[in-house]
Amino acid sequence: MDKKSYSIQYFGSIVICFLLLCCKPEKTQNLEYGSVLESLINQEDTDGDKKITIEDKGPKKFEFIDKNGKSHIIEGTYHLSNLLQELAIVKKEDTISMDRITEPPSIRISRLIKTRFWDNLTRSIDKNGLEKVLEDTKSDTDTLRLYIPFDDKDAIAYFQSLVPEFQKLDVVILPKEITPEYVKTLNNKPGILNLAHSKQGKNYQGVPFVVPGGRFNEMYGWDSYFESVGLLIDDREDLAMAMADNFSYQIKHYGKILNANRTYYLTRTQPPFFSSLLVEIYEKNPQVSKDWLAHNLKMVIKEYNTVWMQDGARLTNTGLNRFYAEGIGMPPETEEGHFDFILKKHANKHKSDFKDFKQMYQEGKIRDEALDEYFTHDRSMRESGHDTSNRLDNICADLNTVGLNSLLYKYEIDIAYVIKNVFEDSFEIGDHKYTSQFWLKQAEKRKKLMNSLMWNEEKGAFYDYNFMTQKQTQIESATNYYPLWVGICSKKQANLMVESLFKNLVQKGGVASTTDLADNANAEAPQRQWDYPNGWAPHQMLIWRGLHMYGFTSQNQELVYRWLWMITKNAVNYNGTIPEKYDVVRCTHKVYAEYGNVGTEFDYITPSGFGWMNASYQLGLRFLNDEYIEKLNNLTDPDKIFKKTNK
Repeated sequence: MDKKSYSIQYFGSIVICFLLLCCKPEKTQNLEYGSVLESLINQEDTDGDKKITIEDKGPKKFEFIDKNGKSHIIEGTYHLSNLLQELAIVKKEDTISMDRITEPPSIRISRLIKTRFWDNLTRSIDKNGLEKVLEDTKSDTDTLRLYIPFDDKDAIAYFQSLVPEFQKLDVVILPKEITPEYVKTLNNKPGILNLAHSKQGKNYQGVPFVVPGGRFNEMYGWDSYFESVGLLIDDREDLAMAMADNFSYQIKHYGKILNANRTYYLTRTQPPFFSSLLVEIYEKNPQVSKDWLAHNLKMVIKEYNTVWMQDGARLTNTGLNRFYAEGIGMPPETEEGHFDFILKKHANKHKSDFKDFKQMYQEGKIRDEALDEYFTHDRSMRESGHDTSNRLDNICADLNTVGLNSLLYKYEIDIAYVIKNVFEDSFEIGDHKYTSQFWLKQAEKRKKLMNSLMWNEEKGAFYDYNFMTQKQTQIESATNYYPLWVGICSKKQANLMVESLFKNLVQKGGVASTTDLADNANAEAPQRQWDYPNGWAPHQMLIWRGLHMYGFTSQNQELVYRWLWMITKNAVNYNGTIPEKYDVVRCTHKVYAEYGNVGTEFDYITPSGFGWMNASYQLGLRFLNDEYIEKLNNLTDPDKIFKKTNK
């Protein structure tokens, strides 16, 4: 069935479009869609948030005349919100397209992602993009600081020349050695870190990058990989390659792929996905420049060797890896009061007034080794990308995690793949010549260690390994299923893992991050956003690809459908909202744990959705067959299609 021929009856809404013969052409000659938008808002946006949602109490029926003199009656939340969005973006010379208003929701969401959202999320650090990049809703300072590596001479000269044009701009040159002590001195002087550029003559251009969206206006580590998956699907290889170039710049100048390119992230990396990005760019376009691949492969190998495989930091005595972020004191990017729960415990221990203790600890006037250790774990948890989770709270730096070691296994097989297929099985870095066999042996070694320490035959699952206690954590987490994606599992293991996945984590709206780990006995205990009942795009995407690779087609279709149905349902009911995360149990974007939900604040039409959520939608549509896409457009409840979840 042609996707354009799907029924236009969504969520009980009906559109009736007809010509009123009594309309006189002269009534439309001076028609301004701005006045139509105002009338629509006045009638239908009863809660005044500049959106039309199922929570508004208007009549859900609106009549308007377009610029061709045609009168239309629009009914139902979805179609009225589409009209609102089209009125907000329509150009003066354009007419409203009824096809856009009656567009099947999956087609509409996918189209907006491809044609609007990616461009709206794109930034560059140069004269044209500087003001937008330096905006930071998370900072209350008027000074816009740009930090530049000491050895990037072109960037230093270029941005210093721009200071007279940007009155608030403060160009700061970083020292050669960036220590945790130095980074702490920047806590009260936060700013953006420069990224890659191209230079032809005097023409300096920042290499573009895609930001997550909302208040996250910088380039984030693992977000960038998942965004690039969507970019490659939408034929934006240029942006995906630009992301890789910015990864390389960060490794060269900052020593790692940063949590994000802001000063308070200088001591933290993120989950490693650079090799995956490189392989997927190559597979999308095997004709990509060999020189470009060579440069970026060298940086992948450098990151692997210097960030992950140096003894004493992220490589442990088990031969497996952990997250380990350096730093001093409390992570400064957190909101006021975020750590009060833990600080109060230590203040009581010291028999100190809470406010006094908090200030003295921040200023280094009081020492508490247990609290220092807590913040080492906390920064490491943030380095893992899972900020925050009870799975990792106060323990992260002691764990060889399944997720991290799966990703490094993939680095090893990806590097072997590129060397063999692109560089005729010989790749030189300085005096060292690498072959694919070297990397495959590294991968096999890691696989054996993971099976020895992390695999639990009785449970049919991999678990994080605590190398301090020498025990598995046995906490159910979506990250336990990364081995499916990277191909570590035997077929027998895969069968057991899929059974465990559906038993423990599958909810109505997709895969939950964990089982319920909340401290329900303590009313003051924080609700962790990376725990049950929330679900996140990167977990879904990796699990889908893993199921697909191992041939679990029906299970994969189900999980994709559940996730896309939840996104589509919320977009239909809430004016196109596509946020950072979802509650997969209640199937809603109304998530209030810790930081709320980014991507829900906008007027009329979301300008950009949210980066990795956009990518998950585009990838999910690639997996769904036509039958399920039709059901998706009709918002058919997944529990009416599949076995109802028992959660």
